[in-house]
Amino acid sequence: MTETTARPPVPVAALRNLAHFHREHEKFYAIEPLRRAEAVLRASRTLKALADRWSRTDLRPAAGGGPAYTGCEDLNDPTAIETSGVLFMEGTTEPAELTQLKHDLRSQAMSGEQTGAWLKDAMTASWDSAGALLRVSPLAELLGERHRIIANNWLAADMSRLSAALLNRAADILEAVDFTPGGLRTDLAGPRVTPGYLYSAALLLDRSADLSVTSTTLTRDSEPAWRQWQARVDTLDSHGG
Repeated sequence: MTETTARPPVPVAALRNLAHFHREHEKFYAIEPLRRAEAVLRASRTLKALADRWSRTDLRPAAGGGPAYTGCEDLNDPTAIETSGVLFMEGTTEPAELTQLKHDLRSQAMSGEQTGAWLKDAMTASWDSAGALLRVSPLAELLGERHRIIANNWLAADMSRLSAALLNRAADILEAVDFTPGGLRTDLAGPRVTPGYLYSAALLLDRSADLSVTSTTLTRDSEPAWRQWQARVDTLDSHGG
C-alpha cells in the first residue's frame, strides 16, 4: 500500500487579498513617481539656467549696493524666475525659493528612502511566501509571473533608495554654495566655481528623476502578470485545486 502525503491547504483567502489590494496599490506607484520626477527636473532646470547665466564669460558682476529688494541685474535669470520663482534681490540673503528647493529635495529623499526600505522588506517576505507555492500545481504555469512581479518591485525598491541618495547628495552640493548676492558676486568675480557646483547637482537630479521614471515602467510591466495571477488565484479552492 502506497503512502501519500496530504498536501497542506492553500491560503486562498490571503492570496486573493494580496492579489487584489497589492495590485491596486501598484497602480498608484505606476504614476506617482512621475509627478515626483517632474518636480526634480524642474529644480534641475532652475539650477542649469542659473549655471548657464553665471558661466558666461562676458558676465561682469556688479558691485551691488542698489536699493533694497530691487532685482539683482547681474544675477537673475528669467528661466529660474519662471520655473521656480528664484529671485535675487539687493540687500537680502539667499532667495527663499532656493532654501525651499533644498528643503524639498531633502524631504523627497526621506520619503523615497522610507518607501524603498519598506518595499524591499515586503518583497523579501513575498519571495519567501512565493516559495511555499511551488508545489501548488494549479499555479505552476504562473509562478514565473508571480516572481516577475516580486522582482520588479524589488528592483523598484532599490531604485527608490538610490534616487533618494542622489537627491540628498545634490542638496549637499547646493549647501556648499553661498547663494547670497554678495557671496555670489565674490565668486563670479574670482574663481567662478558656483556654476560647476550647480551643473553637478543638476546632473544628480536628472539621474534621480530617470530612476523614478524607470521604476514606473517596472510597475506597469507587472500589470499583465498581476492580471493573470489574480484570475488564476480566483479559481483556487482551499485545497489548491
